[in-house]
Amino acid sequence: MKKHKHFRTIVLSDIHLGTSGSKAKEVTEFLKQYRCEKLILNGDIIDGWALKKYGNWKKKHTTFFRVVLKMMDKHDTRVIYLRGNHDDFLDQILPLLVGKQFQIRRDYILKSGDKRFYVTHGDVFDSVTTNMKWLAHLGDLGYTFLLWLNKNYNKYREWKGLPYYSLSQVIKQKVKMAVSYVNDFEDKLAELAKVKGCDGIICGHIHQPAIREINGITYLNSGDWVETMSALVEDFDGNWSLVYYSTSDMMEYQNTDLQEEEEDEENRKEKFVLPRIAASL
Repeated sequence: MKKHKHFRTIVLSDIHLGTSGSKAKEVTEFLKQYRCEKLILNGDIIDGWALKKYGNWKKKHTTFFRVVLKMMDKHDTRVIYLRGNHDDFLDQILPLLVGKQFQIRRDYILKSGDKRFYVTHGDVFDSVTTNMKWLAHLGDLGYTFLLWLNKNYNKYREWKGLPYYSLSQVIKQKVKMAVSYVNDFEDKLAELAKVKGCDGIICGHIHQPAIREINGITYLNSGDWVETMSALVEDFDGNWSLVYYSTSDMMEYQNTDLQEEEEDEENRKEKFVLPRIAASL
């Protein structure tokens, strides 16, 4: 596949800036490599929950926003920041419109080709985070431990010369309750798109990147920048793809032609080498 440098739309979610598990440096390097007309930050970009307790804001977290501002100034990129459950402190200022290039809101309707996509973080259907916040925070502690385990495991792999491996994702995929939750989440979000009169849904929240058809609805999930390091990108023909970043300076594209869904997964991916970023953040 030809390497693209310019997209119509890039969607990022679940960066969780302010936490030790956030891949702030990697997502910043990603944005430096690409241009887009519209950048959608689909929730949990800043982790307000963590910052209130054990989080730590670092220079690399600020650098991410500096790069976003540079995209707005240099490339006239429009930025749409959608509120997630971990950055629910934004409720106090919603909706906010700053000029023609920056806005903060709860949801968004995106036109892509001849389709309309309803864009939302996804926590609207998570009864735990909306109705039982104390239980959600308790679960967040367990998830933080899982990310700590993932971080240290990958330090060992790096020492052994091995590529990044999301141990936390593998553990979650083997827990039946987690798998059931993901399936239920995806079905409910597809139903929401229908209610909104849209052809598809774009979300984040569950840290599970995906592109699939669900009952006639195109379901897109951008994943996260804590475990999978993934993003959604739209070309100028309205085609969507998942992009994966890894610490071995490789990018992996998953083409999203829905007619190819039944083909073997490995046949729908292609890797190419990214130039190394010399400057440290």
